[in-house]
Amino acid sequence: MAQYPCNDGICMRCNVKPHEETECLLCSTCSTPWHVSCLTSPPETLESTREWECPDCSGDVDPVPVFGESPELNPTARSDEDEDEKEKEKENSGGDVDVLAALRDNFCCTICLELPERPVTKWVGKKKFECMKCKSAIPRKMVNDPRINASLVSAIRLARVAKSDHVGNAKVYHFVGNENRPDKAFTTERAKKTGMSNAAGGRIFVTIPPDHFGPIPAENDPTRNQGVLVGETWADRQVCKQWGAHYQYVAGISGQSQYGAQSVALSGGYKDDEDHGEWFLYTGSGGRDLSGNKRTNKDQSSDQKFTNSNEALRISCKMGYLVRVVRSHKEKRSSYAPVEKGVRYDGVYRIEKCWRKVGIQGTYMVCRYLFVRCDNEPAPSTSDEHGDRPRPLPNIPELNNSIDLFERKESPSWDFDESEGSWKWMKPPPASRKAVEALAPEERKKKAIMVAQNFTMRDKLLKEFSCPICREVMSSPVTTPCAHNFCKTCVEATYAGVTQLRERSRGGRILRAQKNVMKCPCCPTDISDFLQNPQVNREVMAVIETLKKKEEEPTPIQEVGESSGTAGEENNSEEGEEPQIVVSEDEPPTKKIKLDTE
Repeated sequence: MAQYPCNDGICMRCNVKPHEETECLLCSTCSTPWHVSCLTSPPETLESTREWECPDCSGDVDPVPVFGESPELNPTARSDEDEDEKEKEKENSGGDVDVLAALRDNFCCTICLELPERPVTKWVGKKKFECMKCKSAIPRKMVNDPRINASLVSAIRLARVAKSDHVGNAKVYHFVGNENRPDKAFTTERAKKTGMSNAAGGRIFVTIPPDHFGPIPAENDPTRNQGVLVGETWADRQVCKQWGAHYQYVAGISGQSQYGAQSVALSGGYKDDEDHGEWFLYTGSGGRDLSGNKRTNKDQSSDQKFTNSNEALRISCKMGYLVRVVRSHKEKRSSYAPVEKGVRYDGVYRIEKCWRKVGIQGTYMVCRYLFVRCDNEPAPSTSDEHGDRPRPLPNIPELNNSIDLFERKESPSWDFDESEGSWKWMKPPPASRKAVEALAPEERKKKAIMVAQNFTMRDKLLKEFSCPICREVMSSPVTTPCAHNFCKTCVEATYAGVTQLRERSRGGRILRAQKNVMKCPCCPTDISDFLQNPQVNREVMAVIETLKKKEEEPTPIQEVGESSGTAGEENNSEEGEEPQIVVSEDEPPTKKIKLDTE
């Protein structure tokens, strides 16, 4: 027997207005009134009525039979049902079925039961400001000015595009191996503008991994058989990377926070740097607002900390690793920078100390490092015929006002051997954790295939469901009246300690309390009323959990064979979104496209 609640005091099943105190029963979860006589399983005792849940909240909903007929469907109804099932199977036969099905199951409109075109969270009936599912009151501001949820729109659009793309031609990603790249940086057809900033890197000439410490010897230079010499100059950072001196195009520090730093570049990025040739004071990275169009901002906006690249330099200081140093002509304040345009390799240095101090702007802290040269080859700025010798550390006056000072206590890994009269590894150098680009084309190809296959449509959808505050996939998502989604813990922590009302007083008199305006982290909308009792968006949470479960399922990785400019057969997978990796040998390098899974 079908069960219906009371609407405006009238039972929707028997159309009788029951007595509120004796014949009506309120749900303990949603507070919806129900007619006791029309319930299939009413509470047995008076005590159980206090914790009674309605069929909608408990999930105990009986199937609704057709009135006047047996539960068996007549042939006409059964044929219609079979046709509907066939249409659904045909619709879901191709494409990313699980992703689109997850959205359709959780984001269907409560009125038309279809996937929303412009999803909003309000009941469209006039003067009926209650949610269709939980019967909670909807704020009048949301009723009068409903906002479209942009995150849900993006997720639905991605799922639909993924399904339509699967029906058409498969996506082809061209992978260019190191041996097929030109000697110089080149521009592809995908470049938005001309210039080196949009150019793809040229061939790597040396056979060292990107995390190689120390000089580049002759055995790692199969092209010239001489290695990278001190004083060697290149036109720009692109060519500098091709010879392995410094692997970063823009960043001044090349390293890993858990492993150490391999090289740094002196290019005039910070006014705090002091260059004295055989030793210099280097400033760490970070502490600047580079968002939007402020990529060239030179003003500090926060303190630098020993994290990321700064931590990599501190690890090299602790272990006594040597660091390659390149100087750029852009360093105008140094007497040791190259005069002509370009980037010059100046040998290897060792970090002796690191600390933090207030920067030259006088407001925020910066990380500082003392680099001392320890190379067997003479510096380009000297006329010496021999390399460096151990020298006493210079006097640094700024250490008197520094904090977090770190000095190496143990013996360094790279040190001077008195018996041989040269610098060498006194301890084994750290083992490389990356493949050599010039010697492992198959390894790079397999890695590119794995990246392309693993970055699926589910990953893109999970990215759309990221919290703007913590930048991670939302946990316990809440949707504000301005249609922005956040983690419940993040939005509550943002306004922790902020009261709803602010007490005021003036001249000993107590004034009327003023309401605190709590603006949304993404827009100027006041969400103070919403923060009193934020409710978790169950639909969004269900989709995120479904996508995460499917993401954890193992997917077999199949390697695509090489072809000559033609696309091979598409990899079969549960998603149907696996891209093809095509290694094309016939195309000229200027028309080849790098792997890009975005």
